[in-house]
Amino acid sequence: MQPIFRNGPDSDTYEKARTSRLFNARIPARYPTAIVLARHEGDIIEAVTLARVHRLQISIRSGGHSYAAWSLRPRSVLVDLGGLRHCELNEGSGVVSVSPSITAQQLYDYLAERGRTFPVGHCPDVGLGGFLLGGGMGWDQPNLGWACQHILAVDLVTATDDPKLLRADAHQNTDLFWAARGGGPAFPGIVTTFHLQTFPAPKVMRSSGYVYGVGEYSRVFRWALKIAAEFEDSIEIVAIGSYKDGIEHPCITIALIASGNDQEHLDDILKSIEETHPPNPISRWFNQETTLSEQFDLKAKSYPKNHRYYVDNAFVKNDADVASTLERAFTTLPTRESLALWTSLVPLSRRQLPDMALSMQSDHYFALYAIWGDGSKDSQCMTWVDQIMEDVAKDSVGSYLGELDFRSRNTRYWGDGVWERLMEVRKKWDPENRICGCLGLEGLLQMDS
Repeated sequence: MQPIFRNGPDSDTYEKARTSRLFNARIPARYPTAIVLARHEGDIIEAVTLARVHRLQISIRSGGHSYAAWSLRPRSVLVDLGGLRHCELNEGSGVVSVSPSITAQQLYDYLAERGRTFPVGHCPDVGLGGFLLGGGMGWDQPNLGWACQHILAVDLVTATDDPKLLRADAHQNTDLFWAARGGGPAFPGIVTTFHLQTFPAPKVMRSSGYVYGVGEYSRVFRWALKIAAEFEDSIEIVAIGSYKDGIEHPCITIALIASGNDQEHLDDILKSIEETHPPNPISRWFNQETTLSEQFDLKAKSYPKNHRYYVDNAFVKNDADVASTLERAFTTLPTRESLALWTSLVPLSRRQLPDMALSMQSDHYFALYAIWGDGSKDSQCMTWVDQIMEDVAKDSVGSYLGELDFRSRNTRYWGDGVWERLMEVRKKWDPENRICGCLGLEGLLQMDS
């Protein structure tokens, strides 16, 4: 292990290590004291010791996709897991053991070659570490559930004075296992391996979509709500507010992904929806064969690299007038790159969650992405998000950890009693508060600096 120090002789090497793996081009002026490019577990143990000796905290980077750049913290040792890479499937049990820096597309491709799948993140370059610790809102979530529900065990390095490698699962270190499934950046250790239960890959995947001008917003969105309530099985439905090439005003797109093994059943679902869609869409496609690789390509274009992002989200109340609550978000996008997104979490949201830190959900998930390229638009775009979310929050029960900046506003991230339970787990396993924790939630522990 060769730490890269901020006050070292090579500032270019330090700055490359600090920023090169960050997704959001809006990079904050926060500077770790040292950066460790970990390649094996021994490097991580040495990094924890380095932090103890120098009285520093520890921040962790898996994929660098955190919109708020949580891995950049002052007076810290940044442990970058980009070089810690392994992925191995047990063909008999269907359990894959994978390192945190492996991305959604990398895991999907590896499993697809072996006839298996897992509810990986929607964006192809999202690292598994932050995605899984935050809960994991993945493909086919209404049916497969939260990705973290399928964590069978984690291997981790503790942040204690005598750091060690240990395993947490349903039978040992059960408090850490509980916290690893939805504790997000509050998790009091450094995960080196996730052991995940995979599933047989679906034999069929089909896509339909309908694009309308923003003037049709109310009618189209209410149609989407109606079909989401009627077709809970084997279908993922998303409403997207965005600009389309060659069209001056924003559009609303209703996109459907149907997957499973019974093609006739999926054909019937998409045909039933096709027969009810509002007339005169600007464009449409119906029951087209697709793959997750194709969907990843579309996501990569929608969430471009080398752009500036400001993101927030909400779980909208089940009894809210969702179309009215979200109308301003979908119809007033500040740039042509920006997006508003709604998706139905039914039937997942109607099921009782297992005992894990992830404890916040509703029937309706909404996310807002201000995306722009010019730094002079920072204030305009960030103000737009904040103002939209101020209104949406009135009809919200809380937010998802994976797509937000804790400093933006106060809301709920966990269910009743979970906050306090997380505090106790952290105090037990990280009594010196070495793991940086949740940037902006200093009250989480009375010891999160």
